[in-house]
Amino acid sequence: MKQITDFENKKVLVLGLARSGEAAARLLVKLGAIVTVNDGKPFDENPSAQALLEEGIKVVCGSHPVELLDENFELMVKNPGIRYDNPMVVRALEKGIPVWTEVELAYLVSEAPIIGITGSNGKTTTTTMIADVFNQAGRTGLLSGNIGFPASEVAVKATADDTLIMELSSFQLMGINDFRPHIALITNLMPTHIDYHGDFDGYVAAKWNMQNRMTKDDFVVLNVNQDLAKELAHKTQATVVPFSTTEQVDGGYLADGTLYFKGEAIMQASEIGVPGSHNIENALATIVVAKLSGISNQAIKEALSAFGGVKHRLQYVGEIADVKFYNDSKSTNILATQKALSGFDNATTILIAGGLDRGNEFDELVPDIEGLKLMVVLGESAHRVKRAAQKAGVPTLDAKDVADATRIAFENAQAGEVVLLSPANASWDMYKNFEIRGEEFITSFEELKLQNSNS
Repeated sequence: MKQITDFENKKVLVLGLARSGEAAARLLVKLGAIVTVNDGKPFDENPSAQALLEEGIKVVCGSHPVELLDENFELMVKNPGIRYDNPMVVRALEKGIPVWTEVELAYLVSEAPIIGITGSNGKTTTTTMIADVFNQAGRTGLLSGNIGFPASEVAVKATADDTLIMELSSFQLMGINDFRPHIALITNLMPTHIDYHGDFDGYVAAKWNMQNRMTKDDFVVLNVNQDLAKELAHKTQATVVPFSTTEQVDGGYLADGTLYFKGEAIMQASEIGVPGSHNIENALATIVVAKLSGISNQAIKEALSAFGGVKHRLQYVGEIADVKFYNDSKSTNILATQKALSGFDNATTILIAGGLDRGNEFDELVPDIEGLKLMVVLGESAHRVKRAAQKAGVPTLDAKDVADATRIAFENAQAGEVVLLSPANASWDMYKNFEIRGEEFITSFEELKLQNSNS
């Protein structure tokens, strides 16, 4: 960790806890700051706040009193999920107090170079792929950021011989100032989190913040399958390196089933350890980052061939009686499910779909589900998903929840077929999050496997 003095005796308010807030508070104290933590959860239900208080950090819990900002704070570090129209954030900005997220702190103290990965879809898978490639090559790639390891916590332990492989959300990237990765990757940009950002332009601007401080000595890696990426390529001082599955570019590209980097064949697309056209894009992005980092073709090929996916993101769960099960609970929108389906033969695939009803129809999904053996539908949006299935000529069966859907799918599957959970919907009608939904699928698979082995 870099020894910096910027925060000595500075009054800093950490707004919102969770793991990133805890990590930020501890780091700031280590850097000599006078820290106050404010979290909405009551103190007696708040183990994180209790732990910080025991460490001598001032905590204010149970509400967000705006008058707290009259205490002459010089900086606010907020939880990324707290919106900018929150009264505490509004008041801080009115008072001219900088508002950061903890990834800025991570950058300031990190001895390790940073590779920043963001995008609408595929960023967790690509982040994990990149870390796997680094580690396969004998280089220490440390997962950090939005992937579940607070960036500031990881940065404290990183050395100059390590590399921070940092997944970054648009929420985190709105709260940076000097943050400068050596390589910035944007997997793709789709209309997402519009309720937070106001519109798509605001969302794109948040993502694009990542390259604000970069120079020609740094690299921005862009998916030029998208025209938007081609436009953005002209709006950065960094050196742009593209990747594409549709055209030969001066970077990473797919041609005749082979993945290339600047004319050099790296591996066959069929050798990637996970299916789907989107994973070819993820692999190409990984290849570009790896080659820019001086990693050998052999290490890249070995890591990507062995890659088994990320939990809940087109994760191969296992097989029962030669029926394969894939958990893609993270597919909370139509685009993600379209990409998942691209990796399978529809004629031998049973799709489990449905969830939170946001009022949208699923006509966009019709071409992608045509020819499916069966769809098992569930949740509030089941009636809308069924309408799309009817238009595509796909039979449907109803299920009450994921466990029921998994059982129904298996009962209707034959050897050589696939059961795919890829809901195309958020989970919140039945489940607290997509992880819990995916865990129910995995548990149901394990129960079916046990029953089948005992029969």
